[in-house]
Amino acid sequence: MENKTIEGLDKAGLERQSQFRYQLRRFLRFGEEAARAAGLTALQYHMLLHTQAFPGRDWASIGELAERLQAQQHGVVALVTRCEEAGLVRRRENQDDRRLVEVHLTPKGRRRVERLAALHQAELGKLAAVIEAARASAGKPG
Repeated sequence: MENKTIEGLDKAGLERQSQFRYQLRRFLRFGEEAARAAGLTALQYHMLLHTQAFPGRDWASIGELAERLQAQQHGVVALVTRCEEAGLVRRRENQDDRRLVEVHLTPKGRRRVERLAALHQAELGKLAAVIEAARASAGKPG
């Protein structure tokens, strides 16, 4: 078979990208199903997870969550409201900057995110292996 390139990417490169996209989609679908089984949407799980994403603190601002979720701030405010109504998070006014709203997990939210994050760990390992394989073979010819 001829090893043609498309915009500098050969067949093997296309295969690596396809495999990565496939495994990434499997990981995301796993997460969607795991979140649903825990009574959450995938977006709710991601928001809960992202409240824990910043070193030295256990909360996130609305703006930080919007960036992490790649969403508009008004959409994140609505998501936080739904999670607050479900007893998963609570808002607090920042002591240093009263314009800043902190989003904190409740004990219920913490239990959910810890349980789901643990389930995701093994799947994340599988995805990491695919990324490593693609990285290792990226420089090798076809």
